[in-house]
Amino acid sequence: MLINFFYKLKQAKVPVSIQELLVLLDAMQKDVAFGSMDEFYQLSKLCLVKDEKYFDRFDQAFGEYYQGLKAREDLATATIPENWVQSEFLKNLTDEEKAKIEALGGLDKILETLKKRLEEQKKKHAGGNKWIGTGGTSPFGHSGYNPAGVRIGGKSTHRRAVKVWEKRQYRNLDDNCEIGTRNIKVALRKLRKFARTGVAEELDLDDTIKSTAKDGGMLNIKLVPERHNAVKLLVFFDIGGSMDDHIRTCEQLFSAIKTEFKHLEYFYFHNCVYENLWKDNRRRYDEGVSTHDIINTFGNDYHVIFVGDAAMSPWELAYENGSVEHNNPEAGQVWLKRIKDKWQKAIWLNPVPQDYWRYTQSTQMIKEIFEDKMYPLTVSGITDGIKFLSK
Repeated sequence: MLINFFYKLKQAKVPVSIQELLVLLDAMQKDVAFGSMDEFYQLSKLCLVKDEKYFDRFDQAFGEYYQGLKAREDLATATIPENWVQSEFLKNLTDEEKAKIEALGGLDKILETLKKRLEEQKKKHAGGNKWIGTGGTSPFGHSGYNPAGVRIGGKSTHRRAVKVWEKRQYRNLDDNCEIGTRNIKVALRKLRKFARTGVAEELDLDDTIKSTAKDGGMLNIKLVPERHNAVKLLVFFDIGGSMDDHIRTCEQLFSAIKTEFKHLEYFYFHNCVYENLWKDNRRRYDEGVSTHDIINTFGNDYHVIFVGDAAMSPWELAYENGSVEHNNPEAGQVWLKRIKDKWQKAIWLNPVPQDYWRYTQSTQMIKEIFEDKMYPLTVSGITDGIKFLSK
């Protein structure tokens, strides 16, 4: 069984070796994990995965191989019974019916109404227009339709929720992704300023020959510091939600950036930047980084790139408590303007085709904040953005 699982991990491109497999077998013989699939999952992950960036690949391979393994979720569903939000059906609505559904009158009103529903509701509901449940047109629950509601549990279908009542986990971008086209790297290379700094450890052949000749043939080796790209780059990646559709493209960009830039710092955010960012999506609730600290830590000589679809509720940009995941004390646009004020060389790369930008209000708002320095996440778009940064 473990041999086939080992091959499954190899197929998923998790770099496991016979040595790790033998360690796992030895641990099982000593009953480190016994009679529990959860314990075996934790033990095998500990023994077989050498780098955290492969955790997601391991999880996918584990779930696929051991059929019937239940997803491990950590949802903050408060006191709402789980069976209230288990999807039983997806109600089909006509465009005319959808057009009749209106928002409840603002974010504060929506949250106030949700609090009232939690106090009043006593049983499960499905298909209605008022209570917390599934399907239907209620603004609370999931698998239904409402232009401005709170999704509780379930999966996003219309991506219209103004709040999401769950603790969501996103996976890190894979920096080992192979670039589909060499042109992306070529575009990034235009943002390069070479310098030689640090310890002299690289042979300077021309100076060595000249010095040797000058010393009458006595070998006189000359060394110089390694030549490297001196440009400093700070990248902010939007992750999760609608950005799931663009993971492959973002991984290609991420892989290229890590190859081309020695002085690179990157952080993740969801939808919009607020008071905290994070380096690792698995630990974002425990190891967030203050956005104020980032602004104060990195100098003005950094170039800044945002990568995201800029698609969200306008509330997330314009109002306090507008975030879909938490109650933010300051509006998202306040933080974007602070970053833009600190780093003048800042651009936004958008994976959504440029023809669709005009249909999303939040995209237009961010485009204005960045003084029209929003470019499509294509080879030509990257080229235009890098051209601005390199001026």
